[in-house]
Amino acid sequence: MITNNNIIALATPSGAGAIAVIRVSGKDAIKLTSPLFKSIHGKDLTKQKTHTIHLGHIVDKERVLDEVLVSVFKGPNSYTGENVVEISCHGSAYIQQQIIQLFLRNGCKMADAGEFTLRAFLNGKLDLSQAEAVADLIASDNEASHQIAMQQMRGGFSNEIKKLREELMNFASLIELELDFSEEDVEFADRSQFKALLVRIQEVLKRLIDSFAVGNVIKNGIPVAIVGEPNVGKSTLLNALLNEERAIVSDIAGTTRDTIEDEIAIGGIGFRFIDTAGIRETKDVVESIGIKKTFEKIDQAQVVLFLVDGTKLAATTIIDALKVEIEKIKNKYPLKPTVLLINKADTLTKEDKESIDKQLTDINYLSAKTGEGIENLKKQLLNFVNTGALRNNETIVTNTRHYDSLLKALEEIEKVQFGIENGVSGDLLAIDIRQALFHFGEITGEISSDDLLGNIFANFCIGK
Repeated sequence: MITNNNIIALATPSGAGAIAVIRVSGKDAIKLTSPLFKSIHGKDLTKQKTHTIHLGHIVDKERVLDEVLVSVFKGPNSYTGENVVEISCHGSAYIQQQIIQLFLRNGCKMADAGEFTLRAFLNGKLDLSQAEAVADLIASDNEASHQIAMQQMRGGFSNEIKKLREELMNFASLIELELDFSEEDVEFADRSQFKALLVRIQEVLKRLIDSFAVGNVIKNGIPVAIVGEPNVGKSTLLNALLNEERAIVSDIAGTTRDTIEDEIAIGGIGFRFIDTAGIRETKDVVESIGIKKTFEKIDQAQVVLFLVDGTKLAATTIIDALKVEIEKIKNKYPLKPTVLLINKADTLTKEDKESIDKQLTDINYLSAKTGEGIENLKKQLLNFVNTGALRNNETIVTNTRHYDSLLKALEEIEKVQFGIENGVSGDLLAIDIRQALFHFGEITGEISSDDLLGNIFANFCIGK
């Protein structure tokens, strides 16, 4: 990878704004900027201390492009570990492009996606899992995903993996040493201590692997499908949850013919609500496609909200049919929470509710129209998310690449444990230990390839 050139990119979102920040990084970043910047106090930028800010103008020969603030960061004490200059200019899209083009003509190249963070990784400012957390932090749109990304960026996950890898490597060294003295039949690695270490490593790996189930839904938003017969108030419920008119509401049955999705944060956790087409027998081709999609969305959802029109529950036959429908969903998705919601509670009398309570269990009353019961529903949704680890600031895995490496590392550790218990020779144990170390190293970047790095940093935004 070529990292000895000077790169430039817009570090703030493109488009007009109050200010914009243009970032330059490279060995000659300060030297290159100096002749293009005229300080109002006549300062020579190359002679200024690191972590200082200077007022002046960016000039193209005699032409003044803008009045700017230039921040100087000298390597290795910078984000990338190289010399870095950040230019805070006015937020005109024209000014931004003029400044960037000026630098491109004077020895810079446009930064690739994630190239600043890639350089930070290559220069030892961040390990690979911390670098990936930078992208997660930028993408975080709720409290939980932000907290997880911050914890990972500060090295919480990396530290756990590095500690396990270091302890395992110490034992691996002793076993490798035994191979050099195989004829003397000596044992440098205490097998009882090694067994205890393997048990501890397995416990940590299993905890991290299990945390991915929570971490993945927190990172991507927990999908919640709102299902039920046509015209029971599914779209009204979606609008009430989002507090906006997101879905069309009509008295005509079958209005929603496609799924409508939107996301909100409840208690710091992102929930992605899916308003589905009403489930019923129909000859309408378009509506039939919508109903087919409904069942696809139930497959994808983590939680199912089964909405029922409370005003139609007077007849026992309807309740019996409802029980059958709910049982079908529960049998098909035994591990998927299904919440039975009785809508239009504002129109039900006390006697109506008592009658329904006698025939149905685990029900929730609400009125999507008036908002009654919406807050209770939100609390119940939060209860489905195991946020105990989050509250205790434990490490939570959210990255699929990390999850895959942890699974492979656990598999190798289990092979080593089997070998220890069955008296397998040291040379075979060493092979499995090396494989486990390899998978640990993949996570933090001690072991990486250009292809892997290319795939990871290609997902970053330009300028980061």
